[in-house]
Amino acid sequence: MKHEVDFTGLEQLSKNASELSGEHSVQMGELMNPKFISNCSQYSNLNELFNASGFKIESNEDFEAIPDEKWESFIQENTTYESWQEMQEAAGVEYARNMLLKGLK
Repeated sequence: MKHEVDFTGLEQLSKNASELSGEHSVQMGELMNPKFISNCSQYSNLNELFNASGFKIESNEDFEAIPDEKWESFIQENTTYESWQEMQEAAGVEYARNMLLKGLK
């Protein structure tokens, strides 16, 4: 008795893993995409979250100028995360998972 096995999914997974290996630079809006933001907050995207913070965030410099303790407090009060670091790490894990499973059923 002969069985046919379809390895297409495994090949795609291997391809995705190869593309994901190493270091990558990912834009914050891509990392913290609308699905991620809406799952951890009442906001539908990163811009809404930034706007709700009350801080002027139009550039990296603006963001870096926000006092850490005030930003941490905002994240704790407005998301399901205890810190900005925890939120970034969770977004990174979700991003990697999505990239790894890209093209699979």
